Amino acid sequence: MADTQQQQKDILARVQDLGSEALQRLQDVPGGSRLLEMANETKSRLDEMQKKLRGLDALEQRVTKLEQQLAAQQATPATEPAASETTGL
Repeated sequence: MADTQQQQKDILARVQDLGSEALQRLQDVPGGSRLLEMANETKSRLDEMQKKLRGLDALEQRVTKLEQQLAAQQATPATEPAASETTGL
């Protein structure tokens, strides 16, 4: 079992090393640095969007609560007498 975990760590370490090496090489390629900048910008934009989407959950809960309150108000009979219609002829 320990041998299997060690192999997995070795594989992950190799993949990580290869990934960082590939990113370093990408900077040397013409247009590669621009690609990395765009990837970083996309990451930051996705982070911002994720934060906003998390806020939508709270907003949905508030809307649901307000809808339930409104439905409860509409279900209760009105206690005020209805306004009588008058004819002005």
